[in-house]
Parts: sequence; C-alpha cells; structure tokens
Amino acid sequence: MGPDGSPYRTAWVPLADLAARRDAWAALAAGAIVPNVFYAPAFALAATPLHGRGVGAIVIRDAEDRLVGLFPMRLSRTRWGVPLPLMVGWTHPFAPLGTPLLDPGDPAGVVGAAVDHLARAHPGVPLLLPCCPADGPVAAALDAAIARRGGRQAAFGVHARAELRSPSGPDAPPAILDPRAKEHARQRRRLAERGAPTFDLARGPAAREALADFFALEAQGWKGRAGTAAASRPAELAMMTEAVTGLAETPGAGALVARLRLDGRPIAAGVVLTSGRAAWFWKTAYDETLAKFSPGVLLTLDLSAALLREPDIDVVDSCAVENHPMIDRLWPGRRALSDRLIGQSTGPGFALACRLETLRRRLITTARQARDRLRGR
Repeated sequence: MGPDGSPYRTAWVPLADLAARRDAWAALAAGAIVPNVFYAPAFALAATPLHGRGVGAIVIRDAEDRLVGLFPMRLSRTRWGVPLPLMVGWTHPFAPLGTPLLDPGDPAGVVGAAVDHLARAHPGVPLLLPCCPADGPVAAALDAAIARRGGRQAAFGVHARAELRSPSGPDAPPAILDPRAKEHARQRRRLAERGAPTFDLARGPAAREALADFFALEAQGWKGRAGTAAASRPAELAMMTEAVTGLAETPGAGALVARLRLDGRPIAAGVVLTSGRAAWFWKTAYDETLAKFSPGVLLTLDLSAALLREPDIDVVDSCAVENHPMIDRLWPGRRALSDRLIGQSTGPGFALACRLETLRRRLITTARQARDRLRGR
C-alpha cells in the first residue's frame, strides 16, 4: 500500500538500474495499453550509454508487487536558461515518442500514482511529456488523473504524423494510397530491365545480418557524405545494432529489416521495430545512384503491404515529421501527438513555464524560418 492509502507503490530508479527488472519491464512493455517500443528494455538500455545521462524512471507497482507503470524522465535545470526546474519525459533523436508505459487495468490510477510521486519528490516542478499521444487511452488517463488532483495542462507542438493502420472492416477506407501508382509501376518495369528486383523481410537472427545492408546503404548516401551515417559513428552503430538485436530476441517485441534487392544487391532497406501489437518504421535508406527509379518509395510500398499481412501488427507509426513528402502521400492514417506540459496543483511554476515554453518555441520557429530563407537564396 502506498502513501495516503493508494494501492500503488512508487520509486525513482536510475535507468541503468532497471536492467535488474528486465523481465517484468519487458512484460509491461509488451502489454501496455499504448505500446512504446522506445521504452522497451531492449531499446532503452541500448540507448542509455549514448542518450541516457541523468535519466531515471518513476516505477509504479501494484499491491501484488506487479510492475504496472513506467515513466522515464530526467530533471532539467537549463531548458529556458533560467533557474526554473522542469521534469522532462525521455526522448532523443532515435526515440521520437514519449508515451509512458501503462498497464491496461487502471491506467488513470497508475498515472495518478506517478503524479503524486512527482509532487512529493519535486514539489511545484512542472512535467513535460514530449511527443505524447494527443488522444486515446493514455491521453484520457492523463486527463482524468490530473483533473482529479486539480493540476493544470497545456499542449505545445500539436501535430499529426502518418501511420499505417489495418482496415477495421471490408468497407473501411484503404490503408495505403498511391496517387502515383502508374509512375511507380513504370519505375518497377524500368528497374526490372536492369535485373531481377526482389523484396524480403528479415526477422529474428536474420535481422541483424540484414541490418548491415541498411548501414551500408546509409553510408553510401548523403548521410555518409555528411559524416552522419551510423557507420561513421561507432557509438550510434553499437546502439542501433544492440537495440535491433535485443528486440529481435525479446518476447512480445521484435525487429524486422526490409530489403529491396536487384539481382541480390540491396538497393533499399528499412528497419521496423515492434512492441505489443504496434510497429514503428524507424529507419530507411536507399541507393541514391538509382534515385530515378524511386527505390525508397518502392520499398515502402512493398513493406506496407507486407506489414498489413502481419497478423500481430495493428498499427505502424511512420516516425516521420508532419507533412513528410513521401510517407504522408502513401499512408492516409494520422497519429495526433503533442508535447504535454503538466503543472501541479500548487506553486507558481506552471504559469511561468507556459510563458517560457511559448517564447522558446517562437524563437526556434523564427530561427528556422531565417535559416530556410538563407538556404533559398
């Protein structure tokens, strides 16, 4: 029994220390009411050396000592350049989703236990959950728990990114659209004049071998020329390899590597991560010398059809920016996300945090617009 008669017990645990509870953590990730593969242990622990400095998690256990909630985050003191602390949910360039892991039995109660823990440990400190669902069961649990405690909320960076969702019935709208289907068919025919194009989806132990083809394609392209390809950065290469390998070996999770090959030579590759009944189209690369044949688009079309045939996958997050020029045309489904700022019922920090966060985002937008104008000259 927790404080104030709560049926939940909470604790703050450094991220690396959670490895000792890996089995329970993996079970929670696999059964979460809204999955988040980036908070699954295989991925999170792989990312810890590179992106996990100062990261811990509010861990929630029920009366039977079962892990029912996990909120990875870190305490930030420098987000706005003023001495106003902020707890920030854990995201990073390789993990574009901040959905906490919640057991489906009592999601609002689990959220409430986490909010109460934060109020005791850091009175008056706001919480920012980046890239969190703007609707659905996790959003509803957050709304209910925060309203019950007299807390306050504000949404920033509201946006929608493309997702692939299995049709709900025979009369449902199509899951895939291809407004340039005739052009893509022509490109396939032209590509076939150069050799035999084949598509395959590697999983399990084979995924690690296929991952090498993705790294090679990425290194041959613009990222390789810019020095930002994983093959040029040993720490990133190690993290991605460990994450894919770990997920491929984890019950309730997985990793798939899709390849489009021409006479056996990879010309496009995509990495898909899975947790529960959800998947994430995480990374993609293609042979830029064959750009006139759009190998990346052809791979995505083949992969989309293959994922819709997977019996254990209901939805695929594109991990793409809003209005992405390729995936938004192919996947009509959308996932609404926002950065959710949560204030406790006491303390003046929330109002000031809202003003500072608004200013911060205005400055970022102005800087980007100035950069784009300079690039356009």
